[in-house]
Amino acid sequence: MSQVATPKRTDYMQRALSLARLALVHASPNPAVGAVIVKDDVIVGEGYTQPPGSNHAEIVALQQAEDKARGATMYVTLEPCCHQGRTPPCTRAIIEAGIAEVHMSIIDPSLKVCGRGKADLEGAGIRTTVGEHEEVAQELNEAYIKFTSTGLPFVLGKFAMSLDGKIATRTGDSKWISGEQSRRYVHSLRSQIDAIMVGVETIIRDDPQLTARAGLDGGQLEKQPLRVVVDSGARTPPSARVLHLPGKTMIATTGDADSARKKVLEEAGAEMLELPSKGTMVDLQALLKVLGERQIISLMVEGGAAVFGSLFEQSLVDKVLVFIAPIIIGGEQAKNPVEGKGVEKLSQATSLIRTRMETVGNDILISGYVAR
Repeated sequence: MSQVATPKRTDYMQRALSLARLALVHASPNPAVGAVIVKDDVIVGEGYTQPPGSNHAEIVALQQAEDKARGATMYVTLEPCCHQGRTPPCTRAIIEAGIAEVHMSIIDPSLKVCGRGKADLEGAGIRTTVGEHEEVAQELNEAYIKFTSTGLPFVLGKFAMSLDGKIATRTGDSKWISGEQSRRYVHSLRSQIDAIMVGVETIIRDDPQLTARAGLDGGQLEKQPLRVVVDSGARTPPSARVLHLPGKTMIATTGDADSARKKVLEEAGAEMLELPSKGTMVDLQALLKVLGERQIISLMVEGGAAVFGSLFEQSLVDKVLVFIAPIIIGGEQAKNPVEGKGVEKLSQATSLIRTRMETVGNDILISGYVAR
């Protein structure tokens, strides 16, 4: 491997974080980790998490560094693992390679690690440092962090609306509220997400694909998120595109749904999941539990309004992404992004913290985390 000179010491962890982002498309349910090995101010090895069952970031970097790892410093975005899983513990490999110092951005929250990896390294005489770019590293693995502590997927609510808060006209026309660059942004997100969820009304009205594609006009990516349709009455049309595209589609329904319709949808390729009902809708808490049991660590919800209403009322959303298009739709009967009962007082409204605003093409993207 050719050696790469890096001018600033502070760039090493940033480089590791950039590498970790490359792992988001295939690492799940493992964390997305990046590692950089530096000796005499030169990067001698680097890597990022490979698909489950393959090498972790630290091992990829050590293999590149070879003998140059002895006496070197490793920068890694997450505490190295210290237990035998699908692969041997990374701490053992780091110790055997002769690494002298390890900088970790954050401690691994998994009970199998959670400080033990750091302790193992220190016990072998390796100096450790924790905390460089901590907030960035936590955001990069926010789904893994929630999943390891709760067993539930990280829920990202995403929708696009006009300046006056509408997601469609009074006739239901909604293509396209957001601009081309925003839609490209969403496709990039889909490639990093384990599952996408919508309500049956969205399927009936828009017949979306809900796939990860290489750009707006590109082909389907090899790895597709699980498509989840919340459909208490099994009303999904058997001809819906989500049932006839690469990847898997799960339809979450209830015992009240017509058995003949369930059978038709199953024959069309859907996995039918029967869950308890909550009011007139599928119990979404029960659905999230099932997804967690299947090691779905990240879930992006793309509609519709009834699903969002139920999710917010039950405090099941972790993060919100809203694309605001510079248009005015108007109309009392035009669709809103969130329905349900709503709150009686502003003090009861869902609040976002750590908000961020950026422009994506002509649209404005506002993101934030739901305050608990």
